[in-house]
Amino acid sequence: MRKKTYLKLIEYQTEQSRQHLGEVQGIYQEMRGYKHDFHHHLQTLKGQLEAGETKRALAYIEQLDRQLMNVDTLLKTGNVSLDAILSAKIAQAKGAGIAVTVKANVPDRLLLSDLELSILVGNLLDNAIEACSAAEGERFLRLFIGMKGKMLYFSMLNSAGAKLSKKGSLFSSRKEGLHGFGLRRAEAILKEHGGWCKYNSEDGAFTSEFLVPAIE
Repeated sequence: MRKKTYLKLIEYQTEQSRQHLGEVQGIYQEMRGYKHDFHHHLQTLKGQLEAGETKRALAYIEQLDRQLMNVDTLLKTGNVSLDAILSAKIAQAKGAGIAVTVKANVPDRLLLSDLELSILVGNLLDNAIEACSAAEGERFLRLFIGMKGKMLYFSMLNSAGAKLSKKGSLFSSRKEGLHGFGLRRAEAILKEHGGWCKYNSEDGAFTSEFLVPAIE
């Protein structure tokens, strides 16, 4: 039984790492694309202005401005690993039409390993994105991550569908398999480090919160 659980854990962590790496690489490629196109945009604008087509140039600038509003730049939280996972998940959320608000500021060195941090934050954001897809009306995700003394504090409010039923300390999910295992693994990580988590489900909204020792 222990060997089976261990193998499932390895499988989950491998899949989690592969998924997050793919998400971060996607953002990197998108940003490289915008950098590559920048020279062409300048040449187009130069040609329009030299031809005296001011209105056309202004319309082109407005179009570029709208596109740049959707470019997902990497967040700067103070922790490189957290920057990567937040940037990837927020890009995914915005791509799904979710209005995202983030405030995050943490130390670069934490007691949590990079993998543990990725499992904790990644799974909760996956849940939030999933919940938003079931919401009617405005889809939103509001996230705060910061320090309370030596403790890492995470708080998130997101839109959701109908109130979920609770199974033990966790709420039910529409996804099966490694997704559900990931949530249990996230809870286990918090307990291993002497932290706690709390969730609340209401019609139209879901809240996630955890506090865990993070620095010596």
